Amino acid sequence: MSRTGAMDRVRRCVDHAMILTSLLLLAWPALVEDVVRGAAGAGRLIAAAAVVGTAAAAVLLLARRRPLVQYVPVAAAVVLAGVRFGRDGQLSPGLTWLTLTVAAVVLVRQFLGARANEGLVRDLTRQRAQLVRQAFRDPLTELGNRKLFMDHARDALADADDTMTAVILFDLDGFKEVNDTYGHTVGDELLRTAADRLTANVRTNDTVSRLGGDEFVVLLPRLVDDQIADTVANRILRDLAQPLTVGEAVLSIRASAGIAITRGSDMLVDEVLREADLALYQAKGEGKGVARRFDPAQFAAVEARRREEADLRRALDDGEFEVHYQPIVDLAGEHTVGVEALVRWNHPERGLVPPIAFLDMAESLGLLPRLGGWVLEEACRQAAAWQEQQPGFELNVNLSASQLSNPALVDEVRGVLERTGLPPSLLVLELTESVALVDLVESARVLGALKTLGVRIALDDFGTGFSSLSHLGTLPVDVVKIDKSFVQAMQETTGASVAEAVLQIARTFNLAPVAEGVEDAGQASRLRELECAQAQGYHFARPMPAGQLTELLTRQATLSA
Repeated sequence: MSRTGAMDRVRRCVDHAMILTSLLLLAWPALVEDVVRGAAGAGRLIAAAAVVGTAAAAVLLLARRRPLVQYVPVAAAVVLAGVRFGRDGQLSPGLTWLTLTVAAVVLVRQFLGARANEGLVRDLTRQRAQLVRQAFRDPLTELGNRKLFMDHARDALADADDTMTAVILFDLDGFKEVNDTYGHTVGDELLRTAADRLTANVRTNDTVSRLGGDEFVVLLPRLVDDQIADTVANRILRDLAQPLTVGEAVLSIRASAGIAITRGSDMLVDEVLREADLALYQAKGEGKGVARRFDPAQFAAVEARRREEADLRRALDDGEFEVHYQPIVDLAGEHTVGVEALVRWNHPERGLVPPIAFLDMAESLGLLPRLGGWVLEEACRQAAAWQEQQPGFELNVNLSASQLSNPALVDEVRGVLERTGLPPSLLVLELTESVALVDLVESARVLGALKTLGVRIALDDFGTGFSSLSHLGTLPVDVVKIDKSFVQAMQETTGASVAEAVLQIARTFNLAPVAEGVEDAGQASRLRELECAQAQGYHFARPMPAGQLTELLTRQATLSA
């Protein structure tokens, strides 16, 4: 039992004694003096004792809810003693002793109450200090936590005057691997050692805190030279890299650092910390183990990228994309025999955005499978409608790397064909050679499964990759699309030779060639001389919405009638 608890028990015992003594003092005139004179019988004595006991119990019960009730018997006893003294001019010896006893008990009670209050105050002070420590300290490293850093940083910025304040953010490189390999005990020891080395390299008025996990922050207030921050950061990185022995493991604590510096009190703590975080991101991107300062130009680029990513996600949810179609023509009569479906972003502020401006970003964000699936279904539905105007009209749709690696791709294509009613033989799925090269064996397997549905496969940008002939022997390809760079170089002797060689390869492998990027009549004429059957490019038509292509097909049907 604690000292405060024992004192509290003694105090309660004294309270009980005080109440009983006070009740005896109240009962004295009616009972005790008669007992002394022999006037009271045993029955009356027992009854009086019962009354006193019952009254004491009642007082104690009421005192639990109202503590001041316990003092009522004392006050009544003192008043009664005063009345007796005023009436008789004296008190009997027994009553005198009882009065003195009540006074003594009251004094003892007050003394014990004061001591108990002192103990309570000490306990509360100790608990308050412990709570404050828990609120502002990291229990593992004994460093300050995020709250302490934020408080100190706000004070430092408010008191900066014309000096500089630096925030250095540290992140341990490879800490997760240490935990996974050696266990959390070794990881905790590594964190404690890192905390000690950080603290050993700063001034007494600097603040070192652990923000969480393996991330630490150093606050350097009132700097007059910004180079001090770089010096401190690099010194800490060198010290952290010194070998550490934990049990049988010898570890090296490598870290990266991001530095943000501000002058005066113009910036908020969150802004400075964010700049340090961006600098840390740059340090990790440059190979880790280095310190980098915040770069405003990079910050602007990162912010622009984040806005574009958020805009792209919103556009996909809001249905801002649409499919345009570029005609593929038969060079013999230059009439449209098919189309290539190309996605466009109809941005509410930027207007029509070409795919080169957002497809790479969509791929990096993992949005292309969803976007590509929508394009496939939308284009197949439209192509099925065009069959009424021109039976046998073909549709080419591009596949991205993420779509090709999607295990559900074959089922998705099958489902689209069933829902739209487009004959599988009229769908040509295009992929570039670079996409197929990601995993040539797996690509061949997936493309083979797609061909079992009845669709055809086209290899886009043919001739620009490596080992194209071996790829043609491995991949189940039906169509090759001659890259526009070869088509546009046909005016030169070597360029014409390359285009002719590609066409010869296509014939050798019994593949249908399609020339891309035809921009003028001369190129179209030269392709006819080389016996290329189909082509596409701005010379024939630019990509257009479905409605305009429907009008084009209608005009062609009228002219051929």
